Amino acid sequence: MNFETFVEGHLPPRPARVLEVGCGHGHLARGLSELGYEVVAIDPVAPEGELFQAVSLEVFTTSDPFDAVVASRALHHIPDLVESVAKIARLLRPGGLFILDEHACDRLDEGTARWYLEQRAGDLDAPTSLEACLADWDADHHDLHGYAAMRRELDRHFAERFFAWMPYLYGELTAVGEEEERALIEAGAIQAMGFRYVGEQQAWFARN
Repeated sequence: MNFETFVEGHLPPRPARVLEVGCGHGHLARGLSELGYEVVAIDPVAPEGELFQAVSLEVFTTSDPFDAVVASRALHHIPDLVESVAKIARLLRPGGLFILDEHACDRLDEGTARWYLEQRAGDLDAPTSLEACLADWDADHHDLHGYAAMRRELDRHFAERFFAWMPYLYGELTAVGEEEERALIEAGAIQAMGFRYVGEQQAWFARN
């Protein structure tokens, strides 16, 4: 299931007010708007258009709360994770939803790294050993938030309404599809490196 379909399945009824954080090229925001949602989409490099604001979450302001906030692989990049998740909770009405698709970069273990390295055999820039693969991964992701950090902040402000581990590495590999990676995850052969989450903003937080 692609993320747009996932989001549609969890959003409140139209015309709910929806904020997309890290909208990129704006495909999801446009799709939700066409379905009848009231959409605001933010990104420092957001495209032009009435749905979009070229602004970061840190400086974004609004006078009206949202029924849902949506983010696809944006949260792990945000510099101040603690304040950003708290701000998302403040932007939601009591009981509003945070719908998230994310990368759990801290879950790469040796078995998953070995499989990942095998799939990259022949790539000119592929590491030459398992140790090099793990070291390169750590270097490439050292400044990103992992699952443990994101989950800690989500649990401060939201009650989980949905959670699922998801394939992720296939997006970086030319010879592996999503379903092949999913089958390996379900068999316990490799770790899931992505997840989807829906959290409900807690009324006690909105009063504080």
